[in-house]
Amino acid sequence: MLMQLVRPEEAELADLATPLQLAVIIPTFNEAANVVPLLDKLSIALADYHWEAIFVDDNSPDGTADLVREIGQKDIRVRVVHRIGRRGLSSAVIEGMLATSAPILAVVDGDLQHDEMALPKMVAAIERDEADIAIGTRYAKGGSVGEWDKLRHRASQGATWLGQKLLRIPLSDPMSGFMAIRRETLMAAVPRLSGVGFKILLDIVASLPTPPRITEVPYVFRSRLNGESKADSMIALEYISLLIDKTIGRFVPTRLVSFLAVGGLGVAVHLTVLGTALALGATFLNGQFAAVATAIAFNFYLNNRFTYRDRRLKGWKMLTGLLSFYLVSAVGAVANIGIGNWVHQMDSQWWLAGMAGVVVGAVWNFAASSFVTWRK
Repeated sequence: MLMQLVRPEEAELADLATPLQLAVIIPTFNEAANVVPLLDKLSIALADYHWEAIFVDDNSPDGTADLVREIGQKDIRVRVVHRIGRRGLSSAVIEGMLATSAPILAVVDGDLQHDEMALPKMVAAIERDEADIAIGTRYAKGGSVGEWDKLRHRASQGATWLGQKLLRIPLSDPMSGFMAIRRETLMAAVPRLSGVGFKILLDIVASLPTPPRITEVPYVFRSRLNGESKADSMIALEYISLLIDKTIGRFVPTRLVSFLAVGGLGVAVHLTVLGTALALGATFLNGQFAAVATAIAFNFYLNNRFTYRDRRLKGWKMLTGLLSFYLVSAVGAVANIGIGNWVHQMDSQWWLAGMAGVVVGAVWNFAASSFVTWRK
């Protein structure tokens, strides 16, 4: 298989004299088994183009980056951007796009589920100046999600509907990760890109100052043959984070929204523990102490898992992080009471004083824990 990727010296010299037309960006994590088959498929689909493949690998344990580097020593079309200490599909795609001089940029998953034979149609639409972005879609006529089960299909349709309504983007498949884009269009979106989660297409379209011209090319989504799916429960949360960032993110940081949402769940935990303790005969003081301690630990776990996923504490660092979070929350509680009491003395409306205390305490907890507990 590997021999198909090696070209004679004359072909390499000819390539050096031919302007680069297209770069295919391939974000990877543990996709070593798919690298050679994917390159073989791209060689067939893009036979009429002078192209290069840029694998952006997040330090895969299976040696994906090493394999791509080995192939690249023999095939000048193949390069690798090896990222260490960074994860995320959208940010990987952005880095790969910025690492090439090609005028047209395509994105293909490294798991062979995208139909590479749709790429020439997508690229041609941009070359003919019919579109700024060409999208491989599963939901237009002729497209399909393939062998998805009903649950996954409905979840994708729900996410698609939500993205279309909130961002008012007229795309049949805004969740698609299969696309081609003009470089000028990408650069117009770069200053406002979030780089959050997996949905780079949605990020780009929502970040452009003016609506782009879009062409949709239907394709049938294929089943994965090698490796394991990277999909997990975090995809949905990262998608919601992206939508938040593209709607109210200009006014309220997405991380703060997540922190406050976790805090809201913490209030429910607090009341549940307090009610249970009182029902079991505990005094209010003891019940309140148990409720506060439990709610803070609960908030710490969820914030560590979701809000600060990119700075997640592991091992023994979780213990020191929890202790620092208890300290931060204790100071926040004092600030809550102090500000609330001060406002109440100036204005007798108890609810206003209470809200003032809650807001100050929450902002303190967010700012202090970002600097102390989850310091970057």
